[in-house]
Amino acid sequence: MKSVALIKSRCVGATVVAMVMLVATCDAVRSENWPQWRGPKNNGISNETNTPTKWSKTENVAWRLPMPGPAGATPVVWGEQIFLTSVEKDSGDLLLLCVGTDGKEKWRTVMGSGNRASRGDEGNSASNSPSTDGTHVWAMMTTGVIGCWTVEGEEVWKFNLQDRYGKFNIQFGMTASPVLDGDRLFVQLIHGDGNAKTREAVVVALDKTSGKEIWKRDRPSDAIQENEHSYASPMIYDDGKSKFLLTHGADFIVAHDLKDGNELWRCGNLNSKTKYDPTLRFVASPVTGNGIIVVPTAKGAPVVAIKPDGKGDITNNSASQLWRYNKTPDVPSPLIHDGLVYLSMQDGQVHLLDEKSGELIYQKRAHNDRYRASPVLADGKLYLTARGGIVTVIKAGRDYEVLAENDLGEPVSASPVFANGTLYLRGFENLWAIKSK
Repeated sequence: MKSVALIKSRCVGATVVAMVMLVATCDAVRSENWPQWRGPKNNGISNETNTPTKWSKTENVAWRLPMPGPAGATPVVWGEQIFLTSVEKDSGDLLLLCVGTDGKEKWRTVMGSGNRASRGDEGNSASNSPSTDGTHVWAMMTTGVIGCWTVEGEEVWKFNLQDRYGKFNIQFGMTASPVLDGDRLFVQLIHGDGNAKTREAVVVALDKTSGKEIWKRDRPSDAIQENEHSYASPMIYDDGKSKFLLTHGADFIVAHDLKDGNELWRCGNLNSKTKYDPTLRFVASPVTGNGIIVVPTAKGAPVVAIKPDGKGDITNNSASQLWRYNKTPDVPSPLIHDGLVYLSMQDGQVHLLDEKSGELIYQKRAHNDRYRASPVLADGKLYLTARGGIVTVIKAGRDYEVLAENDLGEPVSASPVFANGTLYLRGFENLWAIKSK
């Protein structure tokens, strides 16, 4: 009898242990890091569940940390560390900071100086978002200074891109955030002076551990005047079958081979040649899905949906283009989820399109304000951040339903971040950690 009881006891114990391990595994799957500007897969989507829907300056606030100055760069998170850039308000120094998930600053380093404001309150030199792999963190400023640090704050390498690749000729600073993939850091430097003989745009791949150049490729275009200036960021397309780099700006989106940077295809006419706008510079970045690349433009130009398998110049190849929509977000980048394309317009309107056809499903206004942050989706909810600090949470799907409208009471142009059960919002004055009770 004792042996039978012992066997039963061991079986029950094993079952309990297995259940605990299963729950822990499920929690680990739900919780994730946010290593780059647009999240784990560079698409603005979080796999976290039970994300907060309602908050205020006091409700559901885990902590609030005052910042040394304003910035529009989105933070990144790995484990118990948050990395973000900032301007030091009094000195103008350009800072990289590490903050613990407990809300306490761990370290800061001065990357450079010479902050420059852009168009009044639109931005400053701390506009590029950092990246991390949990061992190192990489950061860049609009001045061209770029570097790598350990997550403990020790400098590994640092240099100025202008010293290596020539002086920037761009009106509001080089705001493109580098994209990290494997052992490489990809940077697009799309700028120029309107002179076809002195095109300065290049795309480079850097070794992430040394900062050494792996390859450099010219990025030609026939764009003129301000259109040579791109404020968008490069992206990686990866559907498990094909994988390549996308650079966006100077009237074109271009696909590059990751190994050597050679051009795979390009699509132009993003700024119509028949009614050319010389001030149509790109700010919003493309977003990728399975078998689709959604390409924003600027101002009154369209959004274009492209297939990923093109070759050569696909500008006039209708077989390589899925659809065109006659309006664009201008600043916030698009988001693709569950067969739908979300466009958060700069004036607060949300346009929902069918992914396959580009057909408009609804057009609603979230809030009457400027929108600079890109939309983020988590737990079946879309988070839309207005410049004044109001975050509208709407239900994902074909029916427009507002779940909450939350006001932090300070300017925000960084995109929301979800990591390990917490929503992080980088305002001009504070870093906020929001968590459901």
